[in-house]
Amino acid sequence: MADAKVRRANRDAVVVHVDNAQTKRRKLSHEDMEESRDPLEDSGCTRDADSEESDDNGEVEDSVAEDMQRLERSFRGFSKKYRLINRIGEGTFSTVYKAEDLHYESYSNKWDLDEKENLYSPSGRKTHQSGQRRPHFVAIKKIYVTSSPQRIMNELDLLHDLRHSDAICPLITAFRDKDQVVAILPYFRHLDFRAYFRDMNVADMRIYFRSLFTALAAVHDSNILHRDIKPTNFLYDTHRKRGVLVDFGLAERHGTDHQPCLCTLRKEDRKQRIQQSYNHTHDHPLGYPKGDQRPSLRANRAGTRGFRAPEVLFKCTAQTTKIDVWSAGIILLTILARRFPFFNSSDDIDAVIELATVFGKAKMKKCAMLHGQMFECNIPTIGEEGYTLEKIIIWSTRSVTRDKYGNKIRLGAAEAEAVEFLEACLAMNPDQRISAADALQHPFLKERDGGSEDEMDVLSMSSPAQ
Repeated sequence: MADAKVRRANRDAVVVHVDNAQTKRRKLSHEDMEESRDPLEDSGCTRDADSEESDDNGEVEDSVAEDMQRLERSFRGFSKKYRLINRIGEGTFSTVYKAEDLHYESYSNKWDLDEKENLYSPSGRKTHQSGQRRPHFVAIKKIYVTSSPQRIMNELDLLHDLRHSDAICPLITAFRDKDQVVAILPYFRHLDFRAYFRDMNVADMRIYFRSLFTALAAVHDSNILHRDIKPTNFLYDTHRKRGVLVDFGLAERHGTDHQPCLCTLRKEDRKQRIQQSYNHTHDHPLGYPKGDQRPSLRANRAGTRGFRAPEVLFKCTAQTTKIDVWSAGIILLTILARRFPFFNSSDDIDAVIELATVFGKAKMKKCAMLHGQMFECNIPTIGEEGYTLEKIIIWSTRSVTRDKYGNKIRLGAAEAEAVEFLEACLAMNPDQRISAADALQHPFLKERDGGSEDEMDVLSMSSPAQ
């Protein structure tokens, strides 16, 4: 078997040992990085914890069984190292299977969080009550051969660099045979986001987002953009109150393919450039010029529909780690509004219109000009000023917006603090948006003493605030 053990060679480099087969590598193109993922698409790293028993009891579809057999045949000796159990996820670029690691005891397993926390017998020996050896599971990610070699190596390299954070899914090892690559990752139990997000109170949200932003802080501290933050890429165990960030298939290092953008200029210079563009535009009739010779603007648009930051939609060529913070803010908005997905546009134009409906035309125009774009909208239902996030959440979660005395219903103190944090995450200007590191120091996420405030959080969303 082409056994590709990942090891450190020199600074920031990963060497993958493979067989003698050579595959042609090509440059990573914009088409590779502009994939638009579905907000409901599974990351494919684990299955709902409640379905684990059905996986182990042999309930495997015929087509899945055939795929697993082909995978075993692709790598000589594969079945002696791993026992494939079932398919647990399928995404745009890969399929993931749950498997038992048959040689777990033969290796150092520093990545195993259960091992670290000593969740089993005090003696440290992992056994069933029957006395048999307890099985250890891994997630085997089969990366489609249509993925570019550079994209695959980029993902493995980033996972290797982030291996020291318990909040990020580490790479255990990887194999390659000709053009087929598989990555071996830890298997994490978790619940489907849709099964629990509507039941979360503010105390639950604090714990969830403290875990998510801990992962983001580690990623951003390494100057890496994840680019695809969404609920299915943050595997959260509601019982252990612990989450793990997964799927770095679209991730990139900060500064990759950076080009000058108006948002990077000084305010005075930016204002002058915008004025020149505005004058030129209004000196010509509306519409596209015939035989337009202007070069098209290209920027990385990778991510998931509904979770892209405005600077991604406006094709900013100098995107930063703040795009991940925006996506995390959309998750919080989803939970507070009890609506998933909150934004569900079919393309970038619809996505901009959705944002304008909430934030208003004035903010969208200002945001567009920040990145050298012009935003015009004549849809009568879209207002100039938009709505406050508090009002959006009340509309989404309350059947009425006024009490029996005619007074406007307001959010409770704990929810109001969550909305304040949400506003910091969803600032239209990335320079004004909170960073992941600063988010952990925000009152909404900062660790509390005594726990009394968290008890009030539990009550906060149990009944509408008056």
